[in-house]
Amino acid sequence: MTDSQATYVRTVDVPLDDLQPFPGNAKRGDVPVILDSLRRNGQYRSLIARQTPDGLVVLAGNHTMQALALHGPGPCGKPVTTARGERPCGICGDQPWEPGARVEIVTCDDDTARRINLVDNKSAENGQYDRDALAELLSYMDDDLGGTGYTDADVKLLIAPPPSLDELADTYGDPEADDFWPVLKFKISPELRDAFYGLTINCPNPNDDAERFRYLLERARTAPDPETAG
Repeated sequence: MTDSQATYVRTVDVPLDDLQPFPGNAKRGDVPVILDSLRRNGQYRSLIARQTPDGLVVLAGNHTMQALALHGPGPCGKPVTTARGERPCGICGDQPWEPGARVEIVTCDDDTARRINLVDNKSAENGQYDRDALAELLSYMDDDLGGTGYTDADVKLLIAPPPSLDELADTYGDPEADDFWPVLKFKISPELRDAFYGLTINCPNPNDDAERFRYLLERARTAPDPETAG
């Protein structure tokens, strides 16, 4: 195995038909969200493609490529609605457009190509947010979240996050052992329900279905075995 680095060659606009997805790409991105961003913001980041004897293979930006393909040839006739009014689609500009992308072309060996693809997918997952900084950034959007990837529900959850385990414990107390017991849920016919209540009518606590269930099990355990009964 050779030890090499990616070498930048050039940046060009490339028709999507001339690009190949990275074989075995393990990431499954949210293509519709990326398409929404591209239509609102335009292609602000180049794809990274490797020059190979068989053509250009996309190492990073595979889902951006899919989103551009999902848009299809222009004009799309779908202007973007913003807080300040409407403006043309950021991909096609509501003009004739053949699906293509801005691409940074590199050369590298197979091992480096795999490493670039893996780290591009993984590095974003490893990051964390400063919730206060994120809330401040979103506050500048003036309720216009188009092209950000965020929804109104995301913002509400950010402003009023669910209580922590410590806060829940302060409110409701520490969990009891039976709070972790399994819960059985199933549907039965009205006839079976009536039979269940009839068989457990003498349960010490008939207002508790769990007690009725234990009572029925105890009856089943202590019932004579029909094969040995005389």
